[in-house]
Amino acid sequence: MTLHSRPRAPWIVGRTPLLEHAAADFLNEVTRQTPWRRARYEALLGALEAWLEERGSSPVPLQAYAPAAGEAWLESLPAPERPLAAALLDEFGHYLHEWGWLIPTGVEAFPLAE
Repeated sequence: MTLHSRPRAPWIVGRTPLLEHAAADFLNEVTRQTPWRRARYEALLGALEAWLEERGSSPVPLQAYAPAAGEAWLESLPAPERPLAAALLDEFGHYLHEWGWLIPTGVEAFPLAE
């Protein structure tokens, strides 16, 4: 007879999601499909995280990443880096929403039954 332990909740449950966690999952997913982008995307996400750390706390909570913050970071980059960084922000933003890292504005995280 095999005894099964109770299933555990994922490690992130009950903790503040960090930008580094979402970025690591994003990099794993993106580079599974297109591995040649990993090094460049990893460097850009590291630069974004460092930029956000200078303006807030460390480690950076995922909620610190917002479209306005992404645009401000993009403007701080040298012009030649902006097209790739803009593509990264677009893809990362879609990933965050599609994989449930972010809750859309105006939606309750845990709606209460009435």
